[in-house]
Formats: sequence, C-alpha cells, structure tokens
Amino acid sequence: MADGAPHAGHQHPAGPDADRRYLRAALALLMAFLVGEVTAALLSGSLALLSDAGHMLADVGAIAGSLWAIRLAARPPAGAWTFGWQRAEILSAAVNGVTLLVVAGILTVQAVTRLIHPHAVDAAPVLGVALAGVAVNLLAARLLARASRSSLNVAGAFRHIVTDLYGFLGTAAAAVIILTTGYVRADAIAALVVVLLMVKAAWSLLRASGRILLEAAPEHMNLDDVRAHLLATGHVREVHDLHAWTVTSGLPALSAHVIVDDSCFTGGHAPRLLDQLQACLAGHFDVEHSTFQLEAAAHADHEPGTH
Repeated sequence: MADGAPHAGHQHPAGPDADRRYLRAALALLMAFLVGEVTAALLSGSLALLSDAGHMLADVGAIAGSLWAIRLAARPPAGAWTFGWQRAEILSAAVNGVTLLVVAGILTVQAVTRLIHPHAVDAAPVLGVALAGVAVNLLAARLLARASRSSLNVAGAFRHIVTDLYGFLGTAAAAVIILTTGYVRADAIAALVVVLLMVKAAWSLLRASGRILLEAAPEHMNLDDVRAHLLATGHVREVHDLHAWTVTSGLPALSAHVIVDDSCFTGGHAPRLLDQLQACLAGHFDVEHSTFQLEAAAHADHEPGTH
C-alpha cells in the first residue's frame, strides 16, 4: 500500500486568523442590529420584520458556528482523529441548513395565518428598520466577502447574509405598499418571500454538506475520467476499488487499487510509477491526498470484494 499524500510540508486547510476577524466583526454587527430589529418588529406588529429577525438570528448562529468550526478545524490530527477535526465545518454547515428550515416552517405558519386574518401594521418604522437592515447586511456581506469562501462554512454564512439582504428589500417594499395603499397583507406576503429565500439557501447548504457527510465523490470530479487518466499511465493494466470523497472543503481524497506490470516490482519501477499516478491526480483533478495499492495481476485471484 502506497500513500500518495505529501506528508512533509503539506498543511490541511484551516481557518486563518483573518477569517476569524471578519467573522467576529460581522457577528458583532448583526447581534447589535438584531436586538433593535426584534424590538421594532414587536412594537410595529410586522411579521415580515419579525421573519427578517428570525433569519438574522439564523445568520448569527451560522457565523457563531463558523467560528466554532474554524477553531476545531485548527486542531492537529491526534490519536483516532487522523484528519483532526476538519469535518467540523461540514457539520456546522448542515446544522445551519436545518436551522433555516425550522425557522422557515415557523414563519410559514404565521404568514398563512396573517393572510387569512390580517393584522394592523405600523409601516413607517418597518420601512426605516428594513432600510437600516439593508445597510447592515451590505456591510456584513462586505466583511464576509473578504474571508475565504472556499470553506463551505464561510460560504454558508455569506449565503445567509445575502439571503437576509434580499429579505430586507422585500420587507421595505411591503412597507411602502402598506403606506401608499393600506394593503396590510403585503407584510405577510413579504414574509413568505423571505421563507422561500430561506428554503433555497437551506437546500443549497444541506445538499453540499450532505454530499460530503455521505462521502460522495467531489461534485466536479468524474470518476470515469479519473479512471481513464490512471489507465493511460504506462505499465498500468487495471484500476479497481476506486473511491473518491471530500474530507472537508477544499480537501478531496482518493484511493484505488492499481494492477501494474510485474516488471514494475522486479525492475524497481514501482516508485516512479507511483510518482506518475500522484502527479496525474494533482495536475488534472487537484487531488493531493491519494492512496494507491499497487498490485500484480495474480493478486486479483485472492483479493475478496473487489469492484
């Protein structure tokens, strides 16, 4: 068994200090605004504003989870944790997605109730808070845009902020409609628009995190292409037990059993062949963590469970 991972000098991706600073700044900004927004929503009776507050609460949770995951991911591998805590960020992203769905479900019930039984809404403060929310989310989005969005966790937090920004724009539009026409159901409709945005963001997060947790091949990797490239390498006869997965964001891994000419073992060519296979994966598929088991053709006769 030959491990192609470059053990010396290669570092697993971890959250840099700059990412922590940007996330902390965005977290402080959103938490300060959230308190005022909830107060305004309760005083004005606006469900749209309360839905924005619920989404912003999910934003706060997403960023706090990102900071927690970055801290865990920075821990070095030890004992049974051979990859360290790299996958903590994926768990955090999945929790963010589930949280969005839960909040969306609660807001949907409230919005439908408001459509059937409209409530009075004081639209003037709603408009003011919504416009302030747009400004706050633009600033928070700018902060997170400076962080590394190759991380699914940071990308998820950024997606939360952008979704919330659209939600505030919808709430502002609803407030204008109420002020100009008196159509108070616009508030509940705006809340449902926010719900749709939340569901869309949740699906994206759960789909991406689910692929990693279920150890599917990286989304942009075609295993047929990988197999073809490996087979095109000199002295390679067959490739089986080919597995590819993602440990965490930006860290794909691959393993395979490779049947090679017997001369590779008798003539000492196996180390050079291993270098060629590693270079193939790194150059064509950006996979640096690879493990190859080089086998003689006769080995297949007594190897169970091949595929």
